[in-house]
Amino acid sequence: MTAVSTQGQDVARRLHDAHETYKEQTFIHRRFKHVDIVSLLNALNGQAPFVVSQVGESLEKRAIYQVKAGTGSSRVLLWSQMHGDEATATMALFDIFNFLKAKNDGFDDFRQAILSKTTLYFVPMLNPDGAERFQRRTATDIDMNRDALRLQTPEGALLKNLQQTLQPLVGFNLHDQNPRYSVGTTDKQAVVSFLATAYDADRNINEVRQRSMQLIVGMNRVLQQFVPGQVARFDDEFEPRAFGDNIQKWGTTLVLIESGGYKGDVEKMTIRRLNFVAILTALKAIADESYQQEATADYQAIPENGRPMFDLLIRNATVVREGRPVVLDIGINRHEVNDEPARNFHYRSVIEDLGDLSTFYGLDELDATGLTLMPAQVYPDILGSPADLRNLDMAALRHEGIVVFNVRQVEKDFFPEALVHLLYEGTLPAQPLGLEQIPTFLLRRGNHIEHILVNGFLSEEVSGANRNINGVTE
Repeated sequence: MTAVSTQGQDVARRLHDAHETYKEQTFIHRRFKHVDIVSLLNALNGQAPFVVSQVGESLEKRAIYQVKAGTGSSRVLLWSQMHGDEATATMALFDIFNFLKAKNDGFDDFRQAILSKTTLYFVPMLNPDGAERFQRRTATDIDMNRDALRLQTPEGALLKNLQQTLQPLVGFNLHDQNPRYSVGTTDKQAVVSFLATAYDADRNINEVRQRSMQLIVGMNRVLQQFVPGQVARFDDEFEPRAFGDNIQKWGTTLVLIESGGYKGDVEKMTIRRLNFVAILTALKAIADESYQQEATADYQAIPENGRPMFDLLIRNATVVREGRPVVLDIGINRHEVNDEPARNFHYRSVIEDLGDLSTFYGLDELDATGLTLMPAQVYPDILGSPADLRNLDMAALRHEGIVVFNVRQVEKDFFPEALVHLLYEGTLPAQPLGLEQIPTFLLRRGNHIEHILVNGFLSEEVSGANRNINGVTE
C-alpha cells in the first residue's frame, strides 16, 4: 500500500467515525418524500458553499433540484433516486451537504481540496413521483434507467440535458440493489456493489471507463475497513438503453454505486454512512488526481455479485407427503409492502423455493434436521378485531401452536405485540408447504414445538420494536 493510499485509509476512518456529526437528522427512515427534501434545500440555499436551483420538474409537476458547490475545473455530477424506492444515497448526499458547509472540524484541508479543485452538481431526487409512491418507476410506469435512448420521461430528458450541458468529468449514478446478493460464491451479503459501466457490447476499456475502474478501486479499499469481504462488483453486461452505459459512451466517466443490504439495518443507516465515506473519498481522489495511481486489475479482482441469497433458509426439514417423510430445504424471502401513504410498510413473506438448496445461502439459516413441519394451529373462534388479541393468553396459545386468528374487522396500522398470523378472509392452505405460500407453520420434534414460523419470521427473531412483520392475508 502506498503512502497516499495509507493516508486515504486514515481519512476514511475519521470520516466514518465522525459521520454522526454530519448526519441529516430529518431522515430516520428511507420512505421520505419530496416535501421533506424541499424544506431542507430551501434552508440550504444561500449557505456557503451552495447554490440551489430548480433544473426541471417531474411529470406530476414536482420540482427537481440541483445543488451546486465548488469552484474547481473538474466537474462532477451526482444523482440519486432515479429509482424512487432507492433512497440510501439520497440520505448520504444530505449528510455530505452538512459536511461541506462545516468548519473547524479537523477536515478543513480535505474539504477545501475538494471545493477548490472540483465543481459539484448534485441532483438528490431525480424521480420525485416515484419517491412519493416509494416505487422504482416514474409516474409514467417507465423505468427511467431504461430511457436513455427514447427519453420518454421528462426526468430522463433532464438527466441527459444535464450531462450534455455540463459535460462533467465524472458522474456518480447512485442506486440501491437487491439486498440478497452475495459476494461471489461466498455466504457474505453484498453490502455495497460498484460498477464501471460498459459503453459497448464488447466491454472495451478506454480512458473514460478506466477512470471509473480506478476510482472504484480506491472506494473498495476504503470500504474494506468497515465491511471486509462484503463489497462486490456488479455485472457489466452492456445495456444499450441504460443511462450509466450511455453516459460512459457520451464521454463522462460513470461510477455506479449500488447500496445492497446489511443484516439488521432495515432502514440502511449503516450503508448510508458507507456511501458518505466512499463518495467523499472519491471526490478527494478526483480533486488531487490520486486515482491515477490505481491499477485496473484491482477492479477486476473485486468479486462479482453472486447468486441471490434467501432471507431465511431452513435446511433439512422433514415434510410428510402421502404418508411418506421427505427431507428438503425451504427458501423464504420477506418482501416489503408499502402502506399508505407509503411512509410505512409491512412484510409479506413467501416460500421462494423448495428441495435441494445446498448450493444456496440464507441471510439467516436454521438447521431443521430431525424436525417435522406441521400446520400452524388456528384459534377456534372468530375475533371481532385484532385488538381482541389483548384479552387472550397468548403464551398459552403459542404453547399449543395456535398463532393464526380469524378477525372480522380490519384495523389499519395495528400490529399486536405477539407474532401472529391474522386472517381477514379465507383460511391457511390445507397443505402447509408450497411455492408462493405465506410461510406460517410449526417445526416439531415429536410432540414438542421447537420453532414457530409466522409470515417467514421465527418467533425468536421478533422483539417489541419490530411490529410490522405480522402475517396478514388480505
